[in-house]
Amino acid sequence: MSKPVKAMVTAELKERYAGTDGVCVVDLTGMNVQEQEELRRLLREKSARVQVVKNSLAQRAFKGGLLEPIGEALEGPCALVVSSESLIDAAKVLVEATKEFEHLDLKQAIVDGEPELLTVVELSKMKSRLELIGDLASLIASPGRALAGCLTSPQSKIAGCLETIIDKAA
Repeated sequence: MSKPVKAMVTAELKERYAGTDGVCVVDLTGMNVQEQEELRRLLREKSARVQVVKNSLAQRAFKGGLLEPIGEALEGPCALVVSSESLIDAAKVLVEATKEFEHLDLKQAIVDGEPELLTVVELSKMKSRLELIGDLASLIASPGRALAGCLTSPQSKIAGCLETIIDKAA
């Protein structure tokens, strides 16, 4: 590949992944075209996509950005999986897909631009954004629910006693 072509590909990768703060690295070697297309379809359902990259060009494109630490994981044939919604959901799909596609090799992942790399399996075990929001909403509502229960409990007991007294008087 000539230097101008490498520069163009590097610039395109830099532009494509400029706003991305998380990516999974996988190896698709050994998968036939039908298996790769099926994997891409499964990932598309979670708003994720796969792109095979040349390691040295991707490392150059990521240098100085949020994805720079993932350059260490780019060894051998690599493909990058990114998601426009939730990378954790995409990681869960990838882990589930390893049961169906024996040649799919999951490598490393980076999420939220953190410098520490995770395995794709570790990433898939994390809670997604929606799950965390649900947990947070439950925690926020819990004290209010407990307070409402404390306030209504004595009132219902008094109402029950008054009802019993009225029933006995009648």
